[in-house]
Amino acid sequence: MNTEEIKKIVTSQKEELEEKFEKTRIIKRVVDYKKLSLFLSAPNILAILGLRRCGKSILSLQIFEGENFGYVNFDDERLSGFKTRDFEKLLNAFYELYGDIDKIILDEPQNIPRWELFANRLRRTKKVIITGSNSKLLSGELATALTGRYISFTLFPFSFREYLTYNGFEFGKGDVYSTRKVSLVKKQLADFLKIGGIPEAYLFGREILVRIYADIIEKDVLGRLKPKKKSALKEMAKYLISNSASEFSFSKLKNLLKIKDQHTIKNWVSALEDAYLFFVLERYSPKLKEQIIAPKKVYCVDTGITNVMSFKLSQNFGRLMENVVAVELLRSKSYWHDNWEIYYWKDYQQREVDFIIKEGLNITKLVQVTYASARDEVNTREIKSLLKASDLLKCKDLLVITWDYEAVEEIKNKKIKFVPLWNWLLVSNKNSLRLNI
Repeated sequence: MNTEEIKKIVTSQKEELEEKFEKTRIIKRVVDYKKLSLFLSAPNILAILGLRRCGKSILSLQIFEGENFGYVNFDDERLSGFKTRDFEKLLNAFYELYGDIDKIILDEPQNIPRWELFANRLRRTKKVIITGSNSKLLSGELATALTGRYISFTLFPFSFREYLTYNGFEFGKGDVYSTRKVSLVKKQLADFLKIGGIPEAYLFGREILVRIYADIIEKDVLGRLKPKKKSALKEMAKYLISNSASEFSFSKLKNLLKIKDQHTIKNWVSALEDAYLFFVLERYSPKLKEQIIAPKKVYCVDTGITNVMSFKLSQNFGRLMENVVAVELLRSKSYWHDNWEIYYWKDYQQREVDFIIKEGLNITKLVQVTYASARDEVNTREIKSLLKASDLLKCKDLLVITWDYEAVEEIKNKKIKFVPLWNWLLVSNKNSLRLNI
């Protein structure tokens, strides 16, 4: 490619983005922009990673808002002929278009050979943001070239708070006392559980989610992994999405799919995790070996995708609730609490706690999720499991997230908080208030 061709594409991409900002509703994400900007104050690269179409490009543009910067999106068929030797031409194109810039965004560069060497050269004199839809961006190419010269940030689809903001629905702390506002916010939450947090779904509906799912599987998983049995991997992905918020084991998947080698299954699951489609939680055990061999629990990053790809799960509201809580906890870990470790707990009597949060050597919170609107709808077994885990793990912070029941109860000298999901997502969960929104 020559410099003039690159200039035309870069200019066209910028015009498309400007049009998007003018004609599409764009909101500020609930992230710490100041912290992300500080990551760029040293000669480091900021890598914004996450699910395809979750808003990484928009966030990178918002970080450099009001400043002069170069932007190029490599996930563009017009750049299919771009080669390693063309990076210098790209830099010349930026200078000719924007002058002596010191800020550059490389959107989805991983398909270009040796892109990481170009990024490494840029970061010595410029502030560089890269985006990517695969975590191998860091563990592979970038890590090899930069060795500690990057900061990664995983962006998730919209939170419930961001969903409300996008829809112009205001809900403040004082609104918890308004019967009307609470009823309306519960209706919004029911819609959010079905639609999910991928912004384009609000504009184009379920069809776009089907297409995004197909792109993730084809481009971010099959295109990168290149497995011999593509149909089996696709079948496994659909099985996992239909069983989100459920336990699974590699051996069960191996037998189900009639795959001889269990390591193949592990690699496939890892590839789906790398593409940010699923998150896998380990069962907690103080013994590492037991933790490794125990079944895992799988969660889809977006309930909108689970609803369009799995009729089975869409009928199970309790599991959708659990999935949303899982994603919110993982979001909190990515955005605010780097030291968190998140697990689930289950003992030999099959007593289970949905989530446990570990900080350092201590278990700091136990969380149970139940689709209950009244106290008598809360399963006695769930409370017994919570109390048992509290004794064994020496944790006093006990939380039950419900659909519509709120109380604080003392049971066997232990205090248990019952908080509705909408309240936890908007008020009780401190992370939603961290930025004074």
